This record gives sequence, structure tokens and C-alpha cells, in this order.
Amino acid sequence: MLNRVIRLLFPPKCVLCGKVLEDDQTDLCTLCRVDGPDCTGRPGKLPFLDSWSAVWYYEGNARRSILRYKFYGARGNAASFGRLLAMKLSREYPEGFDLLTWVPTGWLRRLFRGYDQVELLAYAVGAELEMEPVQLLKKRRNTKPQSRITGEAQRRANVLGAYEICRAESLEGKRILLLDDVITTGATAGECARVLLTAGAKEVHCGAVARARHHGKRSR
Repeated sequence: MLNRVIRLLFPPKCVLCGKVLEDDQTDLCTLCRVDGPDCTGRPGKLPFLDSWSAVWYYEGNARRSILRYKFYGARGNAASFGRLLAMKLSREYPEGFDLLTWVPTGWLRRLFRGYDQVELLAYAVGAELEMEPVQLLKKRRNTKPQSRITGEAQRRANVLGAYEICRAESLEGKRILLLDDVITTGATAGECARVLLTAGAKEVHCGAVARARHHGKRSR
């Protein structure tokens, strides 16, 4: 009865288009499930990452949904993003991972937003994959937002040296799942992967909610 009342007062909506969901629907309406900007494509390579995977292309309703999540307080999107990303990762990586971590937000941006959106995503994914997220990285300096920088080389320069290991736990030989919200050029995830590999990790694979369509595709 309580669940019925909650559903009537706060009906679940499609995480992409915002349409109220039917009783048998979860996270996505029928139209978005069928015609959403699903991320597919031919495998490719991103620096320092053994592979990567994303749910959608960063465009249309997916882009608007992620922007609401990052900048307009739509924290509830984390649960839907996490479920959908976890389903894709389970299909593509049946062998699993040793550790689950995330690309950390700088303290200034976290203070402004009130939360770290990728950390929330990591806990949502972890709940689905039955893995406890572990913070392996911290941001040692605040950087310019990558979205305001054009050019792959400039983006890589912006994040070079911006992250460091923050945990004494040995990473030797570990297969790590690194989460981010959006992959554009892969500069941020690649820099985090470089730090993890330098600390002894065997492999680093990146999972994201979305990726820019016009940039490099994932490698397996």
C-alpha cells in the first residue's frame, strides 16, 4: 500500500525523456528503450585504457538527462544510470573485475554541486554488480572544466598530473573497472588509468553513461 501511495504521489519517470512510466516499466519508456541513442560501434582505442563501454551517445535526451544530473540536482538519475550501465557491463564483461572505482570530482566542484555525480554512479553500479566501490584516486588540483576546452591535446594537458592514488591498498595485478559519467576524448579517464597502471594495476577498463559519438571507440 505504501509503495502504491508513493507511486501515485511521485510517479517514476523515464530517465531520458521524463515521460511517466507504466507499471511494468523501469528506468526507460518504451520509445526511449527502442529508439534511444544506444552506444554501439566498431571497437577502437583510447590511451591507457584496456577497453571502454558506454550506454548511450552523448546527444539528445541522453545529453539533457546527464546535464540535469550533473548541474541541476537530479541525483535520482544515478539509480537509473547505474542499473542500465551495470546491465551493459555484465553483458560485455562476464569475467568481472577485481575492483570498482571512479573518476573523482575536485573538491571545489563537489562543494558547488553538493555531491560527486560519478561517486553516486559508482555506488549505483556497485549495488547491481554486488561490488563495493573503493576510492582509489583523488584529485590533487582543481582543473578547468574539460567541456570548456577544445582540442584533444589541450584536454590531456589540462588533466596531466591532476590525479593521484589515495589508498594504500595494493593494486598489483588487479583488473579495475573505472567509472565516469561521459567520455569525450578519453583524456580524463586515460589520465586516471595511467595513474592506476603506474601503481601496479594489470588492466583498467572504463564504463560510462555516455560518450561523444565523433571520438574514438572502445577497445577490447
